[in-house]
Amino acid sequence: MNKRETLLALLALGAAPFTAHAQQGQKVYRIGVLSLTIPPARPSPLSAPMRQLGYEEGRNFEVDYKYAEGKEDRLAGLASEMVAGKPDLIIAISNPEILAAKRATSTIPIIMMYALAPVESGLVASLARPGGNITGMSVEEVEIGGKKLELLRDAVPRIARVAFLWNPEHPGMEAYRPATERAAKAMGIRLTEFPVGNLEEIEQAFTLIAQDRPDALFVSSWDALFTHRARTIEFAARQRLPALYSGGRHYAAEGGLMSYSFDSRGFPQRIAAIADHILKGANPADIPVEQPTQYEIAINLKTAKALGLTIPQSVLLRATEVIE
Repeated sequence: MNKRETLLALLALGAAPFTAHAQQGQKVYRIGVLSLTIPPARPSPLSAPMRQLGYEEGRNFEVDYKYAEGKEDRLAGLASEMVAGKPDLIIAISNPEILAAKRATSTIPIIMMYALAPVESGLVASLARPGGNITGMSVEEVEIGGKKLELLRDAVPRIARVAFLWNPEHPGMEAYRPATERAAKAMGIRLTEFPVGNLEEIEQAFTLIAQDRPDALFVSSWDALFTHRARTIEFAARQRLPALYSGGRHYAAEGGLMSYSFDSRGFPQRIAAIADHILKGANPADIPVEQPTQYEIAINLKTAKALGLTIPQSVLLRATEVIE
């Protein structure tokens, strides 16, 4: 299973509503899943790791999947509806969903799946002792933006001006963005920021970027930028802009020059293990927030050739995947 398939399946823990299939007298755990941009799908890679821990969907656990269809203003209502169903725990996909779930309940355990800067965002007190009712996975520390810019500079040494696309409405970006700015300044790169929250703003940013003619493009892949990634990849190709995408390897597979992201292959097992601890009585406040130990770098050499670029061997050696 590749990174894209893992992401889509992992975010879709289940599509079925609550149904009673448990044997008489057997405890049926209810797990809520709150998602902004990823629709439900089956099967889920969580099924196997949950089964290894003694759980079987439809027998002793069931899923209530709430999908906001990309509309962030729906999250509060969906979170309240989910809490009203009294699940045993809630899995919230990324920062907007985590924040909505946190506002809806201070008692039901919440597992963060892809949290950006959870301490800086105020989602948890610390990684070691999160406190409250939230724990889970933190996918990126705030300093990772600087490492991505460094990779882009190493791949295209001539760059001095970089356009930075980011979503100001995504919780966590208020910490991620300043760290990226500091890193750019230290590298002597002038970062021109284009905050975007929807397709109309993305298109407006493209017009300004085309006029400004920067040396490269750095895309923070959250929410609208993730949903409309094909449009962004096409724009970069048309403008002949080297681009690094802060997202999964599918960006490079779909024609982007480079992608840099956390390795999510072990996430199903880790989320299942955290859920198991909580269902057996562990307090989320005492379960440390986990961070990825490996990152994936994908480079598309076809795109590099189309842009007239020769990616240095030192950068290719750092890649986990080279697309030819």
